[in-house]
Amino acid sequence: MTIFLILAPYGVYTVLMLVTSATASVFAASAICLLTVAIDVARGRSVKILAIGSAILFAAIGLTLALFDPPLGTLGVKLSVDAGIFVIALGSMLARRPFTLQYAVESVPAEIAAIPGFLTANYVITGAWTAAALLMMAANIALLYFPGLPLWSSLAVAFAARNSAIYFTKWYPEYRQIKYGTPKGALPHRH
Repeated sequence: MTIFLILAPYGVYTVLMLVTSATASVFAASAICLLTVAIDVARGRSVKILAIGSAILFAAIGLTLALFDPPLGTLGVKLSVDAGIFVIALGSMLARRPFTLQYAVESVPAEIAAIPGFLTANYVITGAWTAAALLMMAANIALLYFPGLPLWSSLAVAFAARNSAIYFTKWYPEYRQIKYGTPKGALPHRH
């Protein structure tokens, strides 16, 4: 359920980009981000860096589109979103609070979260998401500079990068558990 709430704004944004305006798509995604923040607060959980950062990112892009009508186009909007997610993910690591840590700490007992490998695992998992955002940015930049490339190539890269990060997020804690013999449930695991 957690992974669904985390990815819901991006899924809605992606689908809406196919059927409506970029402005409507990013505002809808921002609203869903704020809804996930409200759900966390209602459940007594912390406000997540990724959720609030994404809400601000989507709203800023939406306001820019609505107020200034820049000639970004669909590709420019996608690049802006991917760049923003990259900055949020990388920034969370540079601030020594990898964004996955907030989700992980809330899904395991406190004594497990205190294990040294727990923080390391979160840096690695956040790094995987940062790399995925970087790959998606690179695919969009390639389309900007090589307009002859088929649009599906960027979509394929985005699909592969995102799904690889999801798979890695599920696989890596199990791998560390086997490799280092950490107690079951000692590392973050998304359902």
